[in-house]
Formats: sequence, structure tokens, C-alpha cells
Amino acid sequence: MRIGLQIPSFKYPGGTAAIRPKLKEIVTTAEASGFYSLWVMDHYYQIKGMFGEAYSDPMLESYTTLGYFAGLTEKAYLGVLVTGVIYRHPSVLLKMVNTLDILSGGRAYLGIGAAWYEEEAIGFGIPYPPTSERFEQLEDNLRLAKAVWASDETSFEGKHVSAPAITNNPRPLSNPHPRIMIGGTGPNKTLRMVAQYADACNIGEWVGTENMQKSLDTLKGHCETLGRDYDSIEKTALCTAHLSGDDTVESLINRVKALAAMGFTHVIFNMPDVAEITPLETFAREIIPAVAEV
Repeated sequence: MRIGLQIPSFKYPGGTAAIRPKLKEIVTTAEASGFYSLWVMDHYYQIKGMFGEAYSDPMLESYTTLGYFAGLTEKAYLGVLVTGVIYRHPSVLLKMVNTLDILSGGRAYLGIGAAWYEEEAIGFGIPYPPTSERFEQLEDNLRLAKAVWASDETSFEGKHVSAPAITNNPRPLSNPHPRIMIGGTGPNKTLRMVAQYADACNIGEWVGTENMQKSLDTLKGHCETLGRDYDSIEKTALCTAHLSGDDTVESLINRVKALAAMGFTHVIFNMPDVAEITPLETFAREIIPAVAEV
């Protein structure tokens, strides 16, 4: 089992001046601890209620943050969990992912989804179209990524995106391209697009064990319909580990083993207490080695 770390909060003692050094400490410790991947959210407002935070609490732009991570690390894969399709023009997004992949030495994911935080979009003056249109935009993004990463130059015409002469120079280092991860559990659109376009899916633990398993079963059905090898898709789960709270080393190991039994191969943890660094050291010493062969 691969273990990843998501850093969704930048509210640290010491305020704004403390963000850069604290992130450096978290990221370098995580890589040294054996974490396979590092992730940030794609938000401009903080998620209200996450770890008790307010919407106005500190939030960094995701791809700029990952560029900083790329310069601090050598091994950990880097991604946004997940990029909202409404926030950037698709051609610009692909250039950003290409850049991250090159400057990280081939360690980028393109994590992407249809976006959901309407209040955030309205607050920032970002157009927030209906759900059906956002999913059309998501499919345009996925089709464009496949087209761009298949050649050095191409033209593209989607339902909402037109790119008559988009280039792919310099090409990403990942072979054949950065891994495409789609976040969400929608049975008819999201999981069908995973089967059709993606290299990985992401399913949040908050949907419940039964729905996590149901989502994987649905994905398998889409793979069978489309002729896709289900085993070729990386199954990732987003969870929360709170070693300063109710979680223990034993309970976390058991949760990871249960997810592995369902078919997940990569578990990404939020940690409310990650700034204390001790949880990362505990993962390194007791959890990551214990689940490495699960």
C-alpha cells in the first residue's frame, strides 16, 4: 500500500510568516518518512468546518504551492486533490501540469474534478455553471489532455473548449504522461470518465465503507463495458488520521488493511495535527512499514 499526505490547512502558529518554513518542515519530513505522495486542495476559500476552520482562514493557490514542493523534494509524487475545472482555462492548466512535471523530474499527477464549492466561486467572481455543464467541461479537459499528451502539437474542439494550435513543448517527463486522477463517486459520469480517460480514481472515506465498495464495483462495471483493464487504474482513498485525537497506530493500520481488502492501492491522509511533525514520524516508524506489503 502506498501512503500519501494531503496538506489542506495553512493556519500555523506564527501567522503568514510561518507558512513557508512550516511547509518546508512538513514536506521534507514527509518525504524522509517514506510518504509516496504529497497533495494540496484546489481552493481559494478554506472549507468551512474542516478541522474547525473558517472559510476566511489561510489558503494558498495549489499549483504555486506544488512548485515549491517540487524544489524541496526528489521522490514524492505531487498533485492537486483535485483541480476544479472552473478555475483555469484547460490549455493553461495543462501547461501548468507539464511545468510541474518537468520541474519535479516527472512526479506530477493531474488530479481533476467537476468542482463543487459554489460559495467560493461566487465570492471570487468565478463563473459557476450548472452541474451538467461542469461535467461537460471536465470531459473537455480530459479529452484535451489526452490529445495534447499524444503529440507535440494538435488542434482541439470540444463542447466548451477550442484550442486550434496547442503545443506540448517541452513535453512532460512522466511516461507516457502525468497520471490523470479523477476525484468523485458519481456513478454515471464521474466513474465512467475514470474508466474512459483516467489512470487513477479518488474516493473520499466520508462516503462510508459501503459506498466506497459500491463505487469500486461501479467502476469495474464501466471498465467491462468500455474494454478497460480495471486493474490498470490506481485506486486512491482520501482519509483523515488524527493521532493526537481518537486514532491509534493500530486503528490506522487496520483501516489501511480494510481499504486494501476493498481494492485500494494508495491511501492519502489528512492530518489535523501534521504541523506538530510527530505524526509524520510515527507514520515513518510504525505505520508505513507495517502496511508496505498489504
